[in-house]
Amino acid sequence: MRLCGFFFLLIIIVDFVSLAFGNKTINDSDSNAKLQKISGDPNKFKISIVLVLLGRFSIIALAIMLFVVFSPYNIILGIVGTIARIGEGLIQVYNEKNYWGLLNIARQYSGTSGAEKNSWSDLALTVHKTQDSRFKFSLIFWAIGMLAYSIVFVTYGVVPLFIGWIGIIAGILVGFGSGIQLIKPKGPFEIVGLLTIVLEVILGGWLLFFAP
Repeated sequence: MRLCGFFFLLIIIVDFVSLAFGNKTINDSDSNAKLQKISGDPNKFKISIVLVLLGRFSIIALAIMLFVVFSPYNIILGIVGTIARIGEGLIQVYNEKNYWGLLNIARQYSGTSGAEKNSWSDLALTVHKTQDSRFKFSLIFWAIGMLAYSIVFVTYGVVPLFIGWIGIIAGILVGFGSGIQLIKPKGPFEIVGLLTIVLEVILGGWLLFFAP
């Protein structure tokens, strides 16, 4: 259980550290500035992608560990939760691998001017929008996995009941919220992301520091 808790927290920490190295989103107003930062310090951007990939592979490792620890309580929910979390991890690994392509776009952007420069900026924005859509889709798998394991938590009292119930509520809200965001991208996606972070901090912290 403690190893599961460690990976829950590791994934969150790695994601936040990657932001400090430049793995931030692009929007209509700052795609030029983003490409300038990448071309100005490509190694920093490479580090950010490597860190994020570490976090994404950690999701797959976590899924396997959750199955080992919790599937004996309910094998069917364990299989559902594991498949969902592995699917989430694989989608996000593929997503970040493609995001690496911004390095080449940034190089082309820095060496051009005028309309051609704008076309590279538009391409970077398209890459980000594609990545963003895939990430939101992957969160549907996160929701299914978290819901499956949270039902195990509540049913068998493996963790404190309030954590299990928070997981069930978060799984439902994140699943529906992510689906809505895929249809209406302009909505407040930050609320969905915050739910996943809060729950995994609580669950990861309990498993790491308080689990028997």
